[in-house]
Amino acid sequence: MESQVTQNKTQSDDACRAARAGAADLREELDKDAAPSNTASNNSNCEQIGFIPLRWGVDSLYLSYPGMLADSVTRKLETLKKTAQSEHESEQAKAQYVVDEHVFEVKDKGSGIFPFVLRDNAFRIALARPKSGSLPMAYVQISSSMLSAFSPQRAEATLSDVLLKMGDVEPARTSRIDLYVDFVGDVDMESWSRHAWVTRAHNIQSYSCLGQFSGWSIGMGGVMAARLYDKTLEIQTSGKEYLKELWLKAGWDGVRPIWRLEFEFKRELLTQKGLSGLHQTLRHLGGLWAYATDEWLRLTLPSDQDSTRSRWPVHPLWACLASIDWGGDGGPLLDRFSSISAPSEKHVLSRLLSSITTLMALNGQVRLDDAWEGLRLRLDNHLHTLCMWEGIHPDQHIEEKVRIKARRFNSILNQVEETPDYEEEARQYLRQSRGG
Repeated sequence: MESQVTQNKTQSDDACRAARAGAADLREELDKDAAPSNTASNNSNCEQIGFIPLRWGVDSLYLSYPGMLADSVTRKLETLKKTAQSEHESEQAKAQYVVDEHVFEVKDKGSGIFPFVLRDNAFRIALARPKSGSLPMAYVQISSSMLSAFSPQRAEATLSDVLLKMGDVEPARTSRIDLYVDFVGDVDMESWSRHAWVTRAHNIQSYSCLGQFSGWSIGMGGVMAARLYDKTLEIQTSGKEYLKELWLKAGWDGVRPIWRLEFEFKRELLTQKGLSGLHQTLRHLGGLWAYATDEWLRLTLPSDQDSTRSRWPVHPLWACLASIDWGGDGGPLLDRFSSISAPSEKHVLSRLLSSITTLMALNGQVRLDDAWEGLRLRLDNHLHTLCMWEGIHPDQHIEEKVRIKARRFNSILNQVEETPDYEEEARQYLRQSRGG
C-alpha cells in the first residue's frame, strides 16, 4: 500500500507543483495588479488516464452596475409591469420592452429588492428605481448560451450598450462568476469516497439520477462552491443540445460521457481577492482556478499510513484538472446566437409528432396519409367548441395564444398599431354557431 501511494504521489507531483505555483501567483500578482501565470500539466500523466479537456471558460456571469435608471424608463416599466399583471392574456402579451434587437419580456413580479425584471435569451436584468440608496441600478445574469457564443468581454459590451439606453451606468462589478472545464477521461468518478475530498468547505454531497451516479457537489451555499458532474446526463433535462456541437468540434467521439468541473465564486470572495471589477476578474481567471483547485479543494488519494490529510497525494485526475491553461484558447464557440429564447424547431416537431401518433392510436389509425383529414377535422371541432364556450372568435383565440408565447420566447413584438375588431367577429361567430 505504501509503495502504491509513493508511486501515485510521484506521478502527480509535477502537476500539483503547477497548481500550487498558480495559487501562489494569484496572491503575489494581485498585489502587483498583474495577471497570474498558469503552467501546463504533465501530459504523460493525463494521457495515462485518458484525460482530454474539450472546453473551458466562463459558464455563468452575474454583474452589478451602479448608476441610475432614467425617469422615463422607470415610468414605462411601471406601466408594462401592470400590463404583465393583467388578468387578460391579450394584455399580458404586450408587456415587452425593446432595446436594439432585444425584445425583452417584462415580468409581472420583481426580484427581491429589485422591482423590475426583464428577460430574453441573452440577459436577465433586474432594475432598481432611481434614488434607491445603495442599490445598483442593474443586477444582470448573462446566459450560459450567450457565453457559449461570445467571449465574456464581448457579451458584457453588448449588455453595457443595452443598459446605457436605460440610464446612467458605471463600469460592471462582478457579483458571481462560474468557471468550468468539460472533459473526458477513463476515471470512475464514483471510485472514491467523501473522505478523498480535502476542502475548506463544510458540506460534500454525491448524487445519482435514475440509478446512475451523476456527480459531486462541495460547499454549496457558501462564498465558493464546486460541482463535478456528468454533463451529458445533465443536458438531457436542461436541453442544452448546442453543447454537443461544440464538444464534437473539440474532438469528442460522440459516445464517451463528458464530465464538467465547475467552480462558483461569489462577490464576497472576489472582493477579498481584490477582484470586484469585471476586468480585474477576467484578468485573473488562471489564479482563481489555481486557488480553487489547490488551496480550497483537492481530490486526493487517502493514505492509511499518514493521518495528516494535507500531505495526501493529489489524485492524477485532479492534477490534470488543476493545470488547465487559462491563458490559452478555451475551445470552440458557437457561430450563431439569437436573443430569442424559443425551444428548437426540432423539439417542437418531436412533440407534435408524438401528439399526432397518440391521436392516431386512439382512433385505430396506422397510416398518416389516411389520418390527415380526420386530424384536421378533430382539431377544428375542438377549437370551435372551445371558442364557443369562451365566447370568442377562433382567430382571436389563436392569436392570443401565439402572442403570449411570443412574449415568453422574445420572438414577436406584440405592440401592434391596428387591432382587428374581434368583438364584432365574436358576436357574428356566436350567432352563426347557434344557428342565428
